[in-house]
Amino acid sequence: MGRAERVVIRYAEPLSALWLGDGGERSVSERLVELAWRGLVACSGHDSITGCAADETAQQVAARIAEAEQIGQAVVDLVSASLARTARPDQLVVVNPSPFARTALVLADLPQERSGLAAHDGSTVPVQPLEHAPTLLDESPMEDLAQLLGRVHERELFGHEIVSWSAEGDVFTVVVSRHATTGYQYADLRAAILGAAAVRPGPWRVRTLAEPVVTVAARVKVPALGRTVLTSVPLTGTVADLQPPAGGALDGAQRVPETNGSLDNGLLSVSVAADGTLSLLTASGLRADDVSRVVDGGDAGDTYNHAPPPADRLVDSPAWVKVTPVCSGPLVSVMEVARGYHWPRHAAGDTRSEEGAAVTVTTRVELRTGEPYVRLAITFDNPCRDHRVRWHTSLPREARESFAGGQYAVVRRGLTGEGGCGEEPLPTFPASGFVAAGGLAVLLDHVTEYELVCRPGDGTSGEMAVTLLRAVGYLSRDRNAFRDEPAGPQIATPDAQCPGTLTTRFAVHLYDGSWDGAGLARLAEEYHHDLLAVPGSAADGAGTGAGPVARLEVSGDGVVLGALRERDGWLDARLVAQRPAATEAVVRGRFTTARLADTLGRPISPLEVAGGVVRLPLRPFEIATVHLA
Repeated sequence: MGRAERVVIRYAEPLSALWLGDGGERSVSERLVELAWRGLVACSGHDSITGCAADETAQQVAARIAEAEQIGQAVVDLVSASLARTARPDQLVVVNPSPFARTALVLADLPQERSGLAAHDGSTVPVQPLEHAPTLLDESPMEDLAQLLGRVHERELFGHEIVSWSAEGDVFTVVVSRHATTGYQYADLRAAILGAAAVRPGPWRVRTLAEPVVTVAARVKVPALGRTVLTSVPLTGTVADLQPPAGGALDGAQRVPETNGSLDNGLLSVSVAADGTLSLLTASGLRADDVSRVVDGGDAGDTYNHAPPPADRLVDSPAWVKVTPVCSGPLVSVMEVARGYHWPRHAAGDTRSEEGAAVTVTTRVELRTGEPYVRLAITFDNPCRDHRVRWHTSLPREARESFAGGQYAVVRRGLTGEGGCGEEPLPTFPASGFVAAGGLAVLLDHVTEYELVCRPGDGTSGEMAVTLLRAVGYLSRDRNAFRDEPAGPQIATPDAQCPGTLTTRFAVHLYDGSWDGAGLARLAEEYHHDLLAVPGSAADGAGTGAGPVARLEVSGDGVVLGALRERDGWLDARLVAQRPAATEAVVRGRFTTARLADTLGRPISPLEVAGGVVRLPLRPFEIATVHLA
């Protein structure tokens, strides 16, 4: 749901409003966005989105969420196709979904002989090759060459697009590409195949070759809600040539070396301990150890309420640990930490079963240049039932309260549990966007729950736990140790045991001072919204040589762009002051008229526009809707 909401709200709606002209594509995008929104709203019922339902209902909810995301992606594809027509095949259009200028990494597939990138002014863009795609995709004998036509689906072959073909001797070769731009016609391919078969009967050897392609990471500067165009050029020198001298900077950011289970980008260093947990250290000396400890415990509850078995057994120590470097370079370095555990397979009365299941938990640790946080992706295949898996971390300093991002708000909570109406109070709370306590913030990929684990007797917490998985077998249990009465019917929900592979992504950031002083709202914005890369498709010579273009900029301490869309000829922007103090939102763009509206979009009063700038005072956590034309 988190991913679907981002695709619709922060990519499909704003990009179509800013980059699609009036006409058929705009009309289609508006209808598709409305369909996507209907799917999201239909899944937002309080029992639907939280998974408190029968398996059949949950399956329908999951299908609707997937459909909403796919419809939103279709709108993004419409915008991408429109942008692609403004650039040549040797160019790359990079779009920034954030309302402020960003310098960030973007991934691109480039021809092997032109795996470098240049900006509009000819300056070199820092790149790091990551992966070379295989060239020979398939080679197989074929008695009748006409059989090859049965493999081709219009232009698609082996997941690629056909570029060219040739016949030499008994070999027929088809060249494909990930992003083909030649003037392909199926009739031409058919004529060539039938002609070759008529001249020379089989057998044939049919080869499918992919154009040599390398995937690169590039560090790109893009203006606010704008785009920039890069051109692929021969990569001069080696990756090492892009690395700054010792202690030097790479375009304002440190490089990211990787050695012996450690990463360091000058802002944050990450090292792996013997038990597979991480130690984080900032340039200012802030430190957190025992980060990424995985704890498996029993769950005798249901889809509504967690309840540990009376004699719970926690498993938090791995049987083995393996650290594997994935890639290393000046822009991004990645390592994987695999840990093997033996988790109880299921519940057994008041305790957990002695029968165990071998589980491998793999943590992908990624550090990028210029980012003050480390990105984590935790994956495991769940073979067990009736249990809860949580990710734990120590905190740099003691905490008596936490701050959790929510819908247009940041909620401050203490350490005591919330309960009532017969429910056992639990200090486990929801969070969206981020959660922060004791100088450590987790930038969340989706809504989840967290808990500050209290130290006995001293009223403080030195540890945070984030739930990765709850696996339960009933919609509601008539006998739940943490609830007096049933929350619903006692219906078996085997799918709620969540068998199969699960991946949870988030980032960890250490900060001094307060959460708002650390700029967590902006960091969450950057973490959640990747730059969009679109290969050009215009005919040779029809591309753009223009410089970067900004569409709309929003600034101000703690000011967040909640949504942006086109409505009745106006740009409709939802702004939020996500901080506990008054602030000022500053909006810059190519507009001459502005007005304040209510949350339903009804005009309230005009706003003064001076040189394409609107200034709007905001109270703490105030939500404001602004119309621009």
